[in-house]
Amino acid sequence: MAAEGGHGELTSSSYIQHHLQNLQVCRDETGQWVWNTCAGNPIAINVDSMFWSVFLGLVFCTLFWRVARKSSTGKPTKFQAFVEIIVEFVDSSVKDTFHGKSRLIAPLGLTIFVWVFLLNLMDLIPVDWIPMAAGAAGIPYMKVVPSTDVNITFGMSIAVFFLIIFYTIKNKGITGFIGELTLHPIAPSFKGPALIAAPFIIAFNFILESVALLAKPVSLSLRLFGNMFAGELIFILIALLGIWQLPLHFGWAVFHVLIVTLQAFIFMMLTIVYLSLASESHESIYFNFQYLDLILRRRN
Repeated sequence: MAAEGGHGELTSSSYIQHHLQNLQVCRDETGQWVWNTCAGNPIAINVDSMFWSVFLGLVFCTLFWRVARKSSTGKPTKFQAFVEIIVEFVDSSVKDTFHGKSRLIAPLGLTIFVWVFLLNLMDLIPVDWIPMAAGAAGIPYMKVVPSTDVNITFGMSIAVFFLIIFYTIKNKGITGFIGELTLHPIAPSFKGPALIAAPFIIAFNFILESVALLAKPVSLSLRLFGNMFAGELIFILIALLGIWQLPLHFGWAVFHVLIVTLQAFIFMMLTIVYLSLASESHESIYFNFQYLDLILRRRN
């Protein structure tokens, strides 16, 4: 098996490793910026993942902005009709799932769905085309599927995590946020002898709910990363077959279109569901927290 990417002849193992290697830049021990010698460096930047993420985000914004600017109610173009279908689909998904009131959720859902879809769609480009073009230009590595980079998926999921905290505090206040972490799912009793067990129940609730809260961005990130990384790896293995890869590549690409779309939809829907849960109130939690606050005030 031979593959050109600025490195000449490659064996099968080195070919796979080459396609899974990011174009990286980092600071060395002397403080100088160096390229592709970042093994073990915790602050290395995957330049190719960042470039394609920003580029595809700009493509999404530009296309939708041009459609919005040139939209017509008379005889819309085919692309305008296609964009309207996507917008209506996301809007109906938000209305069915999000039970709060926010002007941010629908645009956020649309952005997540289309952006993640475009990131995933890069996986359908034959694995050698862009890396070979980059190698001819003197760029040794080029990963073109940003969603196969766990740093990108974690970055998006961490942004969703901060939105969850923001919406929880916005709709329920600091006391409501603390109450969700400490007074749920087991509601402690602050009356009579049961008051002795209340601190242990609160501690147990806090550990349980903290793990559940932190698991949301982790699962959101790893689900997208795992599915897309597996798909990319299969494309790379198929490419090792040489000319015989064509029917297998086409068959897997047709099936992979479903995965590309489904993963974008799942990421969007889970984000909406998490933000909807953050906007909902639980009266029993608030009552218990207010009762606990009243007891502490009386003791002080």
